[in-house]
Amino acid sequence: MVNVIDQVIKDGYAAYHADTVEVAQGLPDNSVGFSVFSPPFESLYTYSNSTRDMGNSKDSGEFWRQYLFLIDQQFRVMKPGRIIAIHCMNLPTSKQNDGFIGIRDFRGEIIKAYQNAGFIYHSEVVIWKDPVVAMVRTKALGLLHKTIKKDSSMSRMGIPDSLVMMRKPGNNTDPIDGAFTYYVGSNPAPGFKRHQWDDGRDAWTVVDGNHNTSIDVWQRYASPVWDDINQTDTLNFREGRDSDDERHICPLQLDVIQRCLQLWSNECDIVWSPFMGIGSEGYMSLKMGRKFIGAELKKSYFDLAIRNLKNAKASQYDLFE
Repeated sequence: MVNVIDQVIKDGYAAYHADTVEVAQGLPDNSVGFSVFSPPFESLYTYSNSTRDMGNSKDSGEFWRQYLFLIDQQFRVMKPGRIIAIHCMNLPTSKQNDGFIGIRDFRGEIIKAYQNAGFIYHSEVVIWKDPVVAMVRTKALGLLHKTIKKDSSMSRMGIPDSLVMMRKPGNNTDPIDGAFTYYVGSNPAPGFKRHQWDDGRDAWTVVDGNHNTSIDVWQRYASPVWDDINQTDTLNFREGRDSDDERHICPLQLDVIQRCLQLWSNECDIVWSPFMGIGSEGYMSLKMGRKFIGAELKKSYFDLAIRNLKNAKASQYDLFE
């Protein structure tokens, strides 16, 4: 029995204020066409004081004991041959918590955990982040210029985001076919068509040129480093913060979500975000004609997600037709 605190089910989406593992247990086998999300980065960001919050774990072991329950459910509910895209980063260590200053391979731990559950390691891409922005926000010793002047052996590069794709074994019976007709990203090459949502028309419109080809778009997308993602193109999250929040929230960039949906999903597919946050993945899924399921444990984030989902152009399909 799912302990749902609140839920909103409309044409095209279902959002649950509940424990994500319990929501996952209620989803049908082989029903989800695509999943994209940012998991909690262990205790790096603590979003709530709930004991069900994976980000509120006391240590790495406790975090993984909880997360592995979800991964098992993800394997069950994904359609064969379809993909999960996991947005993550490696984690900085500290003397206070770890006894040393360095980097932990959290990305590699995620890949291994999904492989152990039966998924195939499909692909990954590095998403560039501005190290100056990270330096200003975190004041990390390795990024400070004074470290260069004092002892550059402690200096390091910024930590990029990674998007790791894991595929469920089996044949995809509903091919994601067709050529690319537009480009998603903040820095298109000359002549590239770029999609942009026009709120006045309540529709997608094409900007920045009109003569790119599908192969041009694919050559940009196939790069192992995406350096054309607008880091600030996110849904507004400030209304979702509580006064006692311990850490900040970083919504996934809409460019990343839209590009993933363009690559690995069909219209009318069910897209699942087990960590819905403020609803970024659902917002973009609905605008692109997909259906959406999301779960979020934090009340203020859930409420803001519902507003964002209502503002999206919802698909007019029954969720499990």
